[in-house]
Amino acid sequence: MTRGRADGFQKKRLVTSVCVAVILLCFLFLYYGSLFGSQNRGASALEYGSRSLRKLGSSYLGGDEDADLGSKQDETSTKLWQEDGEDDVVPKSYPVCDDRHSELIPCLDRNLIYQMRLKLDLSLMEHYERHCPQPERRYNCVIPPPAGYKVPIKWPKSRDQVWKSNIPHTHLAHEKSDQNWMVVKGEKIVFPGGGTHFHYGADKYIASLANMLNFSNNNFNNEGRVRTVLDVGCGVASFGAYLLSSDIITMSLAPNDVHQNQIQFALERGIPAYLGVLGTMRLPYPSRSFELAHCSRCRIDWLQRDGILLLELDRLLRPGGYFAYSSPEAYAQDEEDLKIWREMSALVERMCWKIAAKRNQTVIWVKPLTNDCYMEREPGTQPTLCRSNDDPDAVWGVPMEACITTYSDQTQRAKGSGLVPWPARLTAPPPRLADLGYSNEMFEKDTEVWQQRVESYWNLLSSKIKPNTLRNLMDMKANFGSFGAALKSKDVWVMNVVPEDGPNTLKLIYDRGLIGTVHSWCEAFSTYPRTYDLLHAWTVFSDIKKKGCSAEDLLIEMDRILRPTGFIIIRDKRPVVEFIKKYLPALHWEVVATADPESDPELDADDIVLFIKKKMWLTSESLRDSE
Repeated sequence: MTRGRADGFQKKRLVTSVCVAVILLCFLFLYYGSLFGSQNRGASALEYGSRSLRKLGSSYLGGDEDADLGSKQDETSTKLWQEDGEDDVVPKSYPVCDDRHSELIPCLDRNLIYQMRLKLDLSLMEHYERHCPQPERRYNCVIPPPAGYKVPIKWPKSRDQVWKSNIPHTHLAHEKSDQNWMVVKGEKIVFPGGGTHFHYGADKYIASLANMLNFSNNNFNNEGRVRTVLDVGCGVASFGAYLLSSDIITMSLAPNDVHQNQIQFALERGIPAYLGVLGTMRLPYPSRSFELAHCSRCRIDWLQRDGILLLELDRLLRPGGYFAYSSPEAYAQDEEDLKIWREMSALVERMCWKIAAKRNQTVIWVKPLTNDCYMEREPGTQPTLCRSNDDPDAVWGVPMEACITTYSDQTQRAKGSGLVPWPARLTAPPPRLADLGYSNEMFEKDTEVWQQRVESYWNLLSSKIKPNTLRNLMDMKANFGSFGAALKSKDVWVMNVVPEDGPNTLKLIYDRGLIGTVHSWCEAFSTYPRTYDLLHAWTVFSDIKKKGCSAEDLLIEMDRILRPTGFIIIRDKRPVVEFIKKYLPALHWEVVATADPESDPELDADDIVLFIKKKMWLTSESLRDSE
């Protein structure tokens, strides 16, 4: 690929010579600067980034379209697991990203979309969907924390308050001041538990929903039958936050739209959340994942494109699952709202949903338990049933379709999902195991093995971390979800990530009462920087090697999403781990513990477990600002 302008051979030579000279000077400055810094810094836990290379860092994020964008793969990157005879070239440090990119989400960067001149339909929300940069446009800089950044407030206090300096955005507090989303109080942002529809508290609103459905003691978990919930257009996720005390875990979903940073606030609070939008592509969750979907004033046009967005919720709901809808259309008497209500009622009736309860400003529909209603509809009824060869669990890059997802023969026979109530379902073999050709014995063995591994992890880490330090965890290759299941007794939640090209085990994870998403680690994850406390990478680097993707890109991505003072557990082959160790100084990471076959007989002969901590570091400028 030719980069920059082609204005003649002499001009090329001149530009090339200047670039080489600048790069050489920069690396000399870095080398001697880091040497001088190491002599003066001592054993301090606070490190400093290379402020002098900020502009170099920003070029990979997209600047002038005629600029030489550079390519890590061509010039500055090292190949992971070099062939014999090749030299390892490991950077002494990485440039620091420009301040403009302190909250960069590479695959949800609208500035990049503009530069790439993508022709997107704004009315369909395509600009809020994932559009990842090509390899030559990826950044090779590390993202610094904002000025004054502090170690996040620990859970459960974080549910109700966060440091303002960590997310220095107060526009939502002013915009939603009458709805009690959030309030600025000195150095903190406080969350009273309100929302657009529930100004007086999510807890009271949740109790009213449970009462509408006649759940015992107004407890929304319905004796363990409601465990996984999808909250669409979640705001700062107070609905999901207050469901946690009922043993319900919510995937709080919202785009990075005009209410910017709402998902960032949710994750800073320690609440499960994900950046996503109901647009043109399926959400990255399998069919029949949630007992309930919720939309409270979420500003979604459910009637558009023959009800395609409502049909996507239908795909995600379990048999007998609920959709709780709190919106003017459910109660207002003006002509426009009445028209929408009539059309929406007709649509859900054709989808075989029934009204389970309707009170005041909320309606709750329930999805059928079997296919019987679908088969009894008049011929030609819209929406149609999905094709028999359609895989309802295929979600990575799969467009939505305006059709009804029918149940499998197994679900039809069982007249429901066949799941036992929570918490028993966490360890009970999921009914959909057979779909993937797995036996109950394989599942039980996996659960047992990871219980032992997680206990070993915790024993090694317990002396390295303070109580309640960990809250937001990610299992980067979750398989059956047994890593997350083994953490049930801890006050944490786990985002279980399943590779897009492997066995689709994510539906088993949801059947266990856990949550997660499909993803390719050749791309950036859909989250803000500094949102996870611990990343668990089991053979993830070996997997991307097989795909031919950049391990260096993945290391930088892991640094982006990990909080300062957070931890990484890498479990992989010895050559992989040894190579990754070379990158630790450049990333401001340090090894805090290791396990090998000699210290842990459970490990295979060539396996290593590496425990890494991300240091707290600042640029000299952010340090000055914080002072």
